Formats: sequence, structure tokens, C-alpha cells
Amino acid sequence: MTMTELSKADFEKLSEFRYQLRLFLRFSEGVCREHGLTPLQYQMLLHVQGYPGRDWATIGELAERLQAHHHGVVALAGRCEELGLIERRTGTRDRRQVEIHLTEQGRRQVTKLAALHRDEIRMLKGKLVLPDLTPPM
Repeated sequence: MTMTELSKADFEKLSEFRYQLRLFLRFSEGVCREHGLTPLQYQMLLHVQGYPGRDWATIGELAERLQAHHHGVVALAGRCEELGLIERRTGTRDRRQVEIHLTEQGRRQVTKLAALHRDEIRMLKGKLVLPDLTPPM
């Protein structure tokens, strides 16, 4: 079997992995909506709060984390700002950059939702099987 060929077992492992991911995403979508946020709004808050080394992120950094276009993240930030979840600030080091900071309300929301996500991940952890697709030697 060459590296491009997949066995039936490989397909089964990949299928199960995608299924488990989808279960988690479905959970996430539902819990976000129950708490008045879209999944993308939650992800933005999560990435701001969880940005390595500081408690804010730039639009560009969030675009990378969200794998989204810059202008889409600007629009998302606008919607989150209207909800009172974030505030935009001019960059302290580079005034051309926009820093996104969580408000107290944003921190409360992301903390509540992150705890629910953490609990769900802990529950799924025993069920989630990462496929080993290493080709046989």
C-alpha cells in the first residue's frame, strides 16, 4: 500500500474522528446560542482572553486565530463591541493597529462558556480517538 492509499480501517478511523469533532462543535454551537452569542463571537472572546502572553489581541492576530479575513474580523469586533463584550483601543506600540480588549461583561461570558466547553471536552476525552494513520513500515 502506498502513502496515498487508505485502508478501510483508515477510513473508519477518520470517519469516527470527524464524527466526534462534529459532536463537540454541535455542543459548542448550542451552548453559545443558549447564552446569547454566536459561535464566532465566543471564539473571538476566547482568543482574546487566551492570547499567549497578554490579555488582548490585535485584529490581525484574531484573523489568524479565527482563520478569517481581516475585514470579517473587523465586522465581528463591531458586533461584539455593540453587545458590550469588547472594546477597541488604538495600539500602544503601533498606532495603526487596533487592540481588542474584553470588557467585564465579555470576561464573564467567556469564562462561563469556556468552563462549559472544558467540561464537555473532559467528557469527550475518553471517547475521542485520534486516528493513527502512520503508514506501515
